[in-house]
Amino acid sequence: MESNIRIDKWLCAVRVFKTRNQATEACRAGKVKIEGQNIKPSHEVRIDEIITVQSGKITKTLKVIGLIKNRVSAKLAVNNVEDMTPEEEYQKLKIMKETNYEYRDKGFGRPTKKQRRLIDKLKKQ
Repeated sequence: MESNIRIDKWLCAVRVFKTRNQATEACRAGKVKIEGQNIKPSHEVRIDEIITVQSGKITKTLKVIGLIKNRVSAKLAVNNVEDMTPEEEYQKLKIMKETNYEYRDKGFGRPTKKQRRLIDKLKKQ
């Protein structure tokens, strides 16, 4: 175990982001916070820190359990992070996916202009 790990490396290693570059950009954009403060990608992670990550439409809350430097399999990554995200966040994501879902039977083609306007109207409600 390493004693000083950069936050961008750690976020990539525990599979919060697919690449280190994405983790770095998220830190620079202010989407990664510790105790409500924006942090730089070079911030050193400590065990028992609570990290808040704005990921898409939801805000994930993660607790650092272990420090790993390199990306590992998903089975090993969960040993180093505790997901403390409230269930309401995941419910919000589920509802957004359900309400924004469109289904068209095969062979019906693209919607007409009138159908598309109706779909847009239903989505805005």
